Amino acid sequence: MRAALPASSFRVVLCVSGVTRIITVDRRRRENGTTEEEDKEEMKNKVSSSQVSVKRRTWSWQQYLNEQKAEAAPPTLFTQDQSCPSRRTGFKVGMKLEGIDPLHPSMFCVLTVAEVIGCRLRLHIDGYSECYDFWVNADSADIRPAGWCKEHNHKLHPPKGHSETEFDWQDYLQSSGSPAAPPTLFTCRPTACEFQVGMKLEAVDKKNPGLVCVASVADVIDDRFLVHFDNWDDTYDYWCDGSSPYIHPVGWCEEHGRPLTAPQGHPSPENFVWEDYLQETGSTAAPSPAFTLRAPHGFQVNHRLEAVDRRNPMLIRVATVTDTEDYRVKIHYDGWSSQFDVWLDSDHCDLHPVGWCQRTGHPLEPPPGSSPLPSPSQGVCPTAGCRGVGHIKGAKYTGHHSAFGCPYSDINMRKEVVLPDRLGGERSVTLVPVSLSQQDQQPHRRGVQVKQESTDVPLLLPLGKRKRLTDRLSQPTKFLRVKQEEEELPLRTISSAESSLQAALHQSVFLSAMSAQPGRDLSLCWEQHRKLLPGVARIHADAVQCWSVQQVSDFIESLPGCEEQAQQFRDEQIDGRAFLLLTQRDIVRIMSIKLGPALKIYNSILMFKHAEDKGQSQPLDKSQSDAEENSQSQTEENNQSQAEERSQSGAEDKGQSDIPDSST
Repeated sequence: MRAALPASSFRVVLCVSGVTRIITVDRRRRENGTTEEEDKEEMKNKVSSSQVSVKRRTWSWQQYLNEQKAEAAPPTLFTQDQSCPSRRTGFKVGMKLEGIDPLHPSMFCVLTVAEVIGCRLRLHIDGYSECYDFWVNADSADIRPAGWCKEHNHKLHPPKGHSETEFDWQDYLQSSGSPAAPPTLFTCRPTACEFQVGMKLEAVDKKNPGLVCVASVADVIDDRFLVHFDNWDDTYDYWCDGSSPYIHPVGWCEEHGRPLTAPQGHPSPENFVWEDYLQETGSTAAPSPAFTLRAPHGFQVNHRLEAVDRRNPMLIRVATVTDTEDYRVKIHYDGWSSQFDVWLDSDHCDLHPVGWCQRTGHPLEPPPGSSPLPSPSQGVCPTAGCRGVGHIKGAKYTGHHSAFGCPYSDINMRKEVVLPDRLGGERSVTLVPVSLSQQDQQPHRRGVQVKQESTDVPLLLPLGKRKRLTDRLSQPTKFLRVKQEEEELPLRTISSAESSLQAALHQSVFLSAMSAQPGRDLSLCWEQHRKLLPGVARIHADAVQCWSVQQVSDFIESLPGCEEQAQQFRDEQIDGRAFLLLTQRDIVRIMSIKLGPALKIYNSILMFKHAEDKGQSQPLDKSQSDAEENSQSQTEENNQSQAEERSQSGAEDKGQSDIPDSST
């Protein structure tokens, strides 16, 4: 009898509790005029909020700082864009807007809010795969309300399948059944800018910080302008303001004794003169007073902060500053291997002060093992520290349960996922790059004092376009291709032999092409040229000029890995004279030849042109030539063997069942 009483009382209490809750809700509904559905939604939000609060209480920044005897980076070191927003975001999933494509910074696209976490938005480019989705903060300067482009005379690129001239926002919103994001949700910014479209300047290539190049102001919006490198495509453009350390007035390189990279295709890059170029292009130099270099940042080593996970951008992690430069910081994710460390600009929008996540309602990922309560998803993924959140293949999947889908697994640290550029053609983009941490451990820098990690580069990185790579001379070339019709993105491993060949070709081609004195640099690399492309050094340009179309084709076929391109040269009827006139732009962009073969072909042309200038080209003796040919043959056999292994690995990957995004 005594055992039955608690059960009976428990049932009564539940009933009373239920009645009380119903009465309370009904009373509130009468007072506020809300519907039952609205109350359910509010109750759901409260439950979610309480769960987040419980999780936060399990890990404390203050306690962690005390344990580590560390200091949080002072909030005054962060810019306004990095600090907590002044208001809560009102963006909702499904809202439409306009924004800049991070892979094509000159293009405004039609976007949809696909996900909202705190004050961060995952944006989807309408008409394209979720793989091109990207994250921004709600107060980002890169997003604008629907109709902004038309109002401000900017070109809007409509969703795939829609005509640029006939696209109408009202019709599109009505046909899609989606609302436009209200203009009040967007942040107003200063409008003062002394730069004007068409002005010339000298600018650092942020993907290759060792280069300072001829550049133009391609666009101006509010207080920012778009830096465009003359005669290159827009994937290397970037937005900045007048205080950026990456821009300089015309004549800066000459004044500081630095080499200036002339525009691609310039007839005499080694004799580039600004006055002549400004007159030829009918342009003016940006005024020197417009360049207002900001002071170096104040971050110090061991400062703690919160940072977006660059391999899994839906997450924000506890992080530490482990190294600094005047305008950049090296970020280490606490509890993770240093192979995940990244260099970022000190004002990068992915860096936030301690407490930012808590104030904005964004979950914070504590260091693995530091939270007393395990995560519900812990144990699903075999990778230590990973909770199974996110996927190596991007936003198409919200989670994973195996090493094949884990962004942090060892097998994926040696692979990169690539997909076609959404604009088409042979160009490709990298969804997740190969880790290059082992390269960072090499003591030599070939005299170039730059870090190997990219700075301020979107997670989707363009490949197969321009590769001016002084900061990647010793790194493997990342050249992989995915057929456009393939829905699943295969993972491929780069062989060490192929990587070293591509990297060395990068060095010899681009050092000679971009140098102020290409002949001198080419002579310094002559021995390396002979070893990489045996036989080329024996041929002079005078002989090449007399080649027939068939002889050119035969030569292309003799280059390692260029057999498929030989037929293309025959089809285009390229004889010896035309062959010597080909530029890098012709080979890569007009003939659409893939990057690897293009490097070897262009490298050969450079060697032909400079063979006579060198004055002597010692032929290889037969034994050495045979040895190198055998070595090359062995390399190709190894590549073929590894390709078969990659194919098998891809089949295993396809067999893994991952967690698709329920929203798609």
